[in-house]
Amino acid sequence: MRNNRAMVAAPHRIAVLALDDVVGLDLGTPAQVFGTARTPAGVRLYTIEVCTPGGRPVRSTAGYQVLPDHGLELLETADTVIVPGVHGDALTPDRLLAAGVADALRAAYDRGARIMSICTGAFALAAAGLLDGRRATTHWAYADRFRARYPDVDLDPDVLFVADDRVLTSAGVAAGIDLCLHVVRTDHGSEVANRAARRCVVPPWRDGGQAQFIERPVPRVADASTAGAREWARQRLHEPVSLRDLADQARMSVRTFTRRFRSETGLSPAQWLLQQRTDHARLLLETTDLSVDQVARRSGFTTAASLRQHLHHRVGVSPSTYRRAFRGSPESTGSARH
Repeated sequence: MRNNRAMVAAPHRIAVLALDDVVGLDLGTPAQVFGTARTPAGVRLYTIEVCTPGGRPVRSTAGYQVLPDHGLELLETADTVIVPGVHGDALTPDRLLAAGVADALRAAYDRGARIMSICTGAFALAAAGLLDGRRATTHWAYADRFRARYPDVDLDPDVLFVADDRVLTSAGVAAGIDLCLHVVRTDHGSEVANRAARRCVVPPWRDGGQAQFIERPVPRVADASTAGAREWARQRLHEPVSLRDLADQARMSVRTFTRRFRSETGLSPAQWLLQQRTDHARLLLETTDLSVDQVARRSGFTTAASLRQHLHHRVGVSPSTYRRAFRGSPESTGSARH
């Protein structure tokens, strides 16, 4: 867990490294997500700047050139370095690591910076040796090429993002948004991340372990949606909610509802409900002084032990440790109860 409250006084510095044939959406994602992460008073928590090798213009896949304000020297002082995806011939090692890119990335990591990639940006991290022996992900369509080129990387192409200590990788396209929101949530908690997600008009949380949406059929427009049932359940997380209850809210049979729910969310109703309850518990731990027992009840867990089990499975820590990470120790807050 990271909780860098010092970022409020000195914004966390993010360097986005654009390489030739950079993917336009990947390039814009960090600025959009991190740029909307602010304190309740509206203070920016991150600064985002773009650099390229030599500070020269690079092509994008969106039909325009990127005119950066910085060269690789920006990586020397950045707290986080993000490499967006690239396409085509730019994926070859000699193109990825031209003009000192590998040395700059390794130096940033050795200095203690957080290193991230979006989509095929993972190829650059792997070519620089930063993913050897680590678990990582990239766009599922490039998985075979990645494995053949970098066999020392533990590639998992079936997830949205992977956080392996200070090196984080994401799958393709929208998964970069999920990774950036995960980082905001880790740095500053659920309230800040949720506000940023609302500003970006995207879901505030998709678990990194959720499967990438690979060739999944899109429901027909005429089909009824499960969105109403999901919203109904969100308002009743503290109550028992059965699959039959959800199906009745959507006016569907259980079988039809389950199939349509998975097609819309990528999760089973039970998995989704557990995710919502865990996320609500995290929000309560971050923003209230409720005891762990009270948080468990208000989130729909039958016992504090059940909450501890599921929270540990999701984020790897107990409720009390999670609360301390975002709110300080009980002694410093004077009111937190565990």
